Amino acid sequence: MSDSTSNSKQSDRISVAKTYKLYIGGKFPRSESGRVYPVTDANGKFLANAAHASRKDVRDAVVAARKAFPGWSSATAYNRGQVLYRVAEVLEGRRDQFAAEVSASEGLGRKKAESIVDAAIDRWVWYAGWTDKIATVLGAANPVAGPYFSFTVPEPTGVVGVLAPQGSSLLGLVEVLAPVLATGSTAVVVSSAERPLPAITLSEVLATSDVPGGVANILTGRASELGTWLASHGDVNALDPTGAAPADRPDLAREAANTVKRVLTVPSAEPDWTAAPDITRLRRYLEAKTVWHPLGV
Repeated sequence: MSDSTSNSKQSDRISVAKTYKLYIGGKFPRSESGRVYPVTDANGKFLANAAHASRKDVRDAVVAARKAFPGWSSATAYNRGQVLYRVAEVLEGRRDQFAAEVSASEGLGRKKAESIVDAAIDRWVWYAGWTDKIATVLGAANPVAGPYFSFTVPEPTGVVGVLAPQGSSLLGLVEVLAPVLATGSTAVVVSSAERPLPAITLSEVLATSDVPGGVANILTGRASELGTWLASHGDVNALDPTGAAPADRPDLAREAANTVKRVLTVPSAEPDWTAAPDITRLRRYLEAKTVWHPLGV
């Protein structure tokens, strides 16, 4: 067969378009609604189809997160650190794929995309290192007048709904997800709607790491739609509205107030995710429990 004939046959071939699924409870189901939407790169070129999560998918993800919470929150802090470090290891092994997806999604040059991926990997390691230190930093042995011990101990909040940043498809996503897991809470994440591929690939990393099923659940779709259902869900304990439009945040806060849900205060515009992290987000996902105990005779 001549080269021209071979090239002609190759050009006539229709490539198989990927249709990605959701990540709920450690599995990859299709959206209950059957909806999908096209994902394009920064130049409008088609990349893949992503599942468009529904209200039922949100409920299923919250059920999975609640089921996983007792085991994850009762794991030792050292063990949680090992698990988060394993996520960094697996992500490092897929560095090239993440760099390609970040480059296409955000319209960045290869070198810049690689630096973003490196920062995301390093951020997982940073939070992994804090898992067994945060109780010492935020806890206390309280001075009391009387024959008692008094200790303040930080405990995880519970199930956290996270609306991931719309612009930063990987680093921003890691910055809002990793502290939730590091403190022992579980998460239901709505990824960037226009740039979901790094989040989808991250879900594959989570599934092949040591993260128990249900600890992190990732949905693709519109924050304007799915955020309302997370905010109003009675079994969600906290909401991070980072990825919601500023105009939608007051409505989310009102919905959250009906179930006395903690709503994080976030800046109106996305921050510089490459800036050095601190423990602010770790602190937000912890509750302070004070215990009194009488001294032994």
